[in-house]
Amino acid sequence: MTDMNLATHGTPKGAVLAVAGDLDHASAGRFRSAVGLIVLQRGQLLVVDLGGLTFCDSSGITALIAARNQACEQGADITLAAVPAATVRILRLLGLDQIFDIQPGPGQDTGPLG
Repeated sequence: MTDMNLATHGTPKGAVLAVAGDLDHASAGRFRSAVGLIVLQRGQLLVVDLGGLTFCDSSGITALIAARNQACEQGADITLAAVPAATVRILRLLGLDQIFDIQPGPGQDTGPLG
């Protein structure tokens, strides 16, 4: 298990939330709390940078969906950036590529199931 670290910063277009470590049952609450502190204006973008993600379980997936719901409630969009291949595969198998803009990490296959 790798502890999760979060870093947030604003941009002219919205906010970036960088996740490093495990997004799992033990850390999903902290992730949701961090997302809850982000205020977006209509038309802005929340980028969840998963480049440092080492593991994501079903609680982590649920927390990502909650982040999307919050962004939508604020009239904003969400992008999952630098998503590790294993997580891209899970998101696609679950059909979540239909509701998320998913940007795989560098050098990853962007085919139907990664």
